[in-house]
Amino acid sequence: MDLIFAVLGLLALLVDSIRCQGVYAPPTVRIIHSGNACNVEEERHTERVYTIREGETLELTCLVTGHPRPQIRWTKTAGSVSDRFQDSSVFNETLHIQKIQRTQGGRYYCKAENGLGSPAIKSIRVDVYYLDDPVVTVHQSIGEAKEQFYYERTVFLRCVANSNPPVRYSWHRGREVLTQGSDKGVEIYEPFFTQQGETKILKLKNLRPQDYANYSCIASVRNVCGIPDRSVVFKLTNKTASPSIKLLVEDPIVVNPGQTVSLVCINTGGEPPPILTWVSANDSLPQRSVVNGGTLTLPSITSDEAGIYSCVASNNVGNPAKKSTTIVVRALNRGRFWITPDPYHNDDNIQIGREVKISCQVEATPPEELTFSWLKNGRALRSSERMVITQTDPDISPGTTNLDIIDLKFTDFGTYTCVAALKGGGIPDFSIDVNISSTTVPPNLTVPRGKSPLVAREGDTVELECLVSGKPKPIILWSRADKEAPMPDGSMQMESLDGVLRIVNVSRDMGGSYRCQTSQYNGFNVKPREAMVELIVQYPPTVEPVFMEMRQGLGRPVVMTCRVLRAHPSRVLRFEWLLSNRLLHAGAFDAQKDETEYTIRSLNKEGWGEYTCNIINEAGAGKCTFQVTGKAYPPEFYYDTYSPLWQNRPRVYGFKLQWTQMNPSAVDRIIAYRLGIRQMGQQRWWETEIPVNATPNKGELMTHNLTELIKPESYEIRLTPITRFGEGDSAIRIITYSPPINPHLREFHCSFEEEAICMFIQDKNDDFDWTQHSAATRDTKYTPNTGPSADRTGSKQGTLNAFLKQKGLTASEAPVWSLSGNQGDRWRQAKVSIHPTSSFQVILEGIRGPGIEGDIAIDDVTLEEGGCRDPPPNISAKAQSPSIHIWLLWVALALSLLPGQR
Repeated sequence: MDLIFAVLGLLALLVDSIRCQGVYAPPTVRIIHSGNACNVEEERHTERVYTIREGETLELTCLVTGHPRPQIRWTKTAGSVSDRFQDSSVFNETLHIQKIQRTQGGRYYCKAENGLGSPAIKSIRVDVYYLDDPVVTVHQSIGEAKEQFYYERTVFLRCVANSNPPVRYSWHRGREVLTQGSDKGVEIYEPFFTQQGETKILKLKNLRPQDYANYSCIASVRNVCGIPDRSVVFKLTNKTASPSIKLLVEDPIVVNPGQTVSLVCINTGGEPPPILTWVSANDSLPQRSVVNGGTLTLPSITSDEAGIYSCVASNNVGNPAKKSTTIVVRALNRGRFWITPDPYHNDDNIQIGREVKISCQVEATPPEELTFSWLKNGRALRSSERMVITQTDPDISPGTTNLDIIDLKFTDFGTYTCVAALKGGGIPDFSIDVNISSTTVPPNLTVPRGKSPLVAREGDTVELECLVSGKPKPIILWSRADKEAPMPDGSMQMESLDGVLRIVNVSRDMGGSYRCQTSQYNGFNVKPREAMVELIVQYPPTVEPVFMEMRQGLGRPVVMTCRVLRAHPSRVLRFEWLLSNRLLHAGAFDAQKDETEYTIRSLNKEGWGEYTCNIINEAGAGKCTFQVTGKAYPPEFYYDTYSPLWQNRPRVYGFKLQWTQMNPSAVDRIIAYRLGIRQMGQQRWWETEIPVNATPNKGELMTHNLTELIKPESYEIRLTPITRFGEGDSAIRIITYSPPINPHLREFHCSFEEEAICMFIQDKNDDFDWTQHSAATRDTKYTPNTGPSADRTGSKQGTLNAFLKQKGLTASEAPVWSLSGNQGDRWRQAKVSIHPTSSFQVILEGIRGPGIEGDIAIDDVTLEEGGCRDPPPNISAKAQSPSIHIWLLWVALALSLLPGQR
């Protein structure tokens, strides 16, 4: 009778079974973690949560399977919008973040795709733990009790600490722990949450002498992630008071550019002494500013540094004190003028006897210091009945002065100068000249002949021109007329002083209608004149494909097609096909079609090369490029075998190199592979050829064993397919030595003490089951010497055959270990090395002889990694080829069998 006892799923090595075909597989992915994790909850509300302390190193590794090798990308949600991965990490298997910050917490996704099936995505949530130092603030309230003649003085101590996870607080007065109800004068509020974090309030009612003491707030996250408690002490005295300050400066401070400005702030009260800081309205002080205590110095101030500056005093008692002042940097900027002819008669021309208004506008800081004066031909002009000067008219824009010339006379012709100045001097005056004469006429706008439509080719520099007549010449404003599109500089409107709009490197999207328009500034304040310029941008045909690689076998046809997508002008004139620079075929382009073809009827080696199709219109040529070759595609290394290393000698190791061939039928039959190998850091390659007996099928896994690799060196492997056309494209991978590691189980041991059969299961197809027994076999009166009277440690079992069964394969026909015969009344030890190449099972089979003396016992089964040293001479082990790991099977056994019986 047979007895079979199997170990199922005992040692999962994460190695899929290796088959000759069908290894192309969609990606799978899982995330493993390393680095300085505090805790990893594999399942919490259907999500994995990785907890890490702020400032530690985060490492997440994306383990993928699938063939071809999947591409990996890390993405993230939540956390800060400004948070970005290091570029080197996004596409690596391992995401590495040093000194992780609280804003970098969130959900991290690993996405793997290889073009087969849907992408595989796994995620893990990273929770960053931290605890900031607590801050104690004190608030006092004094209120009069109704109908009683006394004042109640109440003090609130508020403790705040930012943390993750939520913080717990405790209050101490000196060495005394304060709890609710422990002191009638003390009330402790339950924590509540604010924007600053969780807050705990201690209320001291109607202050007593003993209440003046040192108060400690201790914040704790209960040593989560090894984060220690943090504390802060506040000394409450009868002098404790909120801060008060004084600024020893004026408000506002008006200065000239280039001056050095010092702002002085002093404490006028507060206990403990307040700390002074300076802030600006922009939240950050100018880069060149200098802070020394309560003094802020701005050397050589500029207009950009003008604004509001505030001194803030804080001592954690009451609200911070804040005093502000405004710095105004004096300046005169941008001046403009315009002429309004006789506003009452709706006329665009200047006429004798009519009214003329000259307006002048200047931007000034501060605006209230702005003053204007007028000159005529260089001499001061005063306001009179016919020459009316107004400044900052409430009906017009601020910073504006007007000169009204009533009943214009010939003697009024001349140059009028508007002069702007700031009171107090220190800033140069700003002046604008306006000429009024018989030649002063409103503008006229025209487009020169031949300038519209304007035809240009893509990439050219073009000038759109509008001629402006009139005196003075106004500013010309350019804009797009046919669409709401920006101008070449990105703005919606561009200014031109000479009426010319210059566009460098014009593109097809810049074609269309442009409007030129007179501006009222620096010219007449009349209805704008405008004109239109049409710009036509010609460009060569846009074609597809721009580039295509075409691989084909010897003697097979190759058809190349170049297609026109768009062109301007749309009429395509001709096409030409070239191999390198040699013309193959040319002709007129068929207007009824949008493509042209070229066919190689039978490809030979002379036909390899770069084919170019030029499709030509008046603007130039669009180019399709085809790289035609008979080179084989690169091989694709198979990575899914878990650490395919083996070692059977102390100083060297071996590697099982596995690959498939990309598109093997696309070109001629692959007859061999050229294998190149070199040690990392070395220049010299060692090469050999691996013959191929038959054409590889798509997805067929090929294997070559690399031997005599020196520990612990890494090697660069280059694999190149060879056809009768020659070498194809190469693939390169790095082989790195690592000691064999089983990520799930380094050692298995079963003593049959605590559990009946440990992780073993009974085979359902055997004749009977193994039974657990801890005493002598049956009655030793009838069966003496049929096995030990007790187990090595107090119980009893044994074995005859050991088989190895690997995932995806049938169990070995011959046992990897076998022993038979009478072994006497004592335990014996057996050791055997096994060489699994995938996940495996160990099967223990007992075959008893006839009669009551044919029994077997096993005890203390151990499986561990490592070489088997000095195996016993009575062990028969089947020879195995070098493989992934060497596993050692130890079995303590007792046999009592008659030779030759089953």
